[in-house]
Amino acid sequence: MINTSINIAGIILKNPVMPASGTFGSGQEYREFIDLNKLGAVVTKGVSYYPWEGNPTPRIMETSSGMINAVGLQNPGIDVFIKRDIPFLKQFDTKIIVNVCGNTIADYLKVVECLSNQPVDMLEINISCPNVEHGGMAFGQEPKMVEHITAEIKKITRTPISMKLTPNVTDITEIARAAEAGGADAISLINTITGMVIDTKKRKFSVANKTGGLSGPAIKPIALRMVYQVYHAVRLPIIAMGGISSTNDALEFIMAGATGIAVGTANFNNPFVMPEIIDGLERYMTENKIKDFEEIRGIVN
Repeated sequence: MINTSINIAGIILKNPVMPASGTFGSGQEYREFIDLNKLGAVVTKGVSYYPWEGNPTPRIMETSSGMINAVGLQNPGIDVFIKRDIPFLKQFDTKIIVNVCGNTIADYLKVVECLSNQPVDMLEINISCPNVEHGGMAFGQEPKMVEHITAEIKKITRTPISMKLTPNVTDITEIARAAEAGGADAISLINTITGMVIDTKKRKFSVANKTGGLSGPAIKPIALRMVYQVYHAVRLPIIAMGGISSTNDALEFIMAGATGIAVGTANFNNPFVMPEIIDGLERYMTENKIKDFEEIRGIVN
């Protein structure tokens, strides 16, 4: 008999599949398409302390093998999230992972503190946000800052935290080690890669922000390489994302070392993709007589 469950920082998920933050709202937007009970977890859209309006439009543009987004983490703030979204998600038999964003360390800490007594299973800390106190560089681009913000968050919450890393760095393993040193319980990677699209007819940028985050199949080989590197650099479980749109994609990431599988851009193209991947993983395990994902995790060397 196969066992599809996984363990991330002591939290047991019935299977490894979940949405990537920002591609699934807080689940309400997709409930007419899929049964949320089937997912290992629901990862929410980023939540800040105060409401964020996001960037000006246009802010999403298709590319040949993915999309560019510069939404700017638009969200109604923590108070609305606690009142509206958590009660909705508690109706379902799935784990709740809340993505947290901020522009200062104090911003992150206030959100984490608000969530500390809420019935959520894990926090995913988005450190790709710009640090407005230090010139706008993303929190996740400087190892000492990664270690510091991780340690500060761990001081005020017992809820497990996964640090979501930006790929826009020279050495992803250096950043992952800093998160581990700060006390992170897991690593989420990768976030989007900074990119640009130009409309040659209008002779202007396709998104108002000029640059945006590239996601989708185009970034999968990069994400796979980074997951492999981080798996061999730290001892933390990894929630992998970046262009995953099929069972085979998910298996590649598991074989590279991932514990969890987060599906992002593919949800826009096919809202049924996550249940399809879950069913595909079960078939693969049955056909290949694999009882547990640990048999194939990190199997490539």
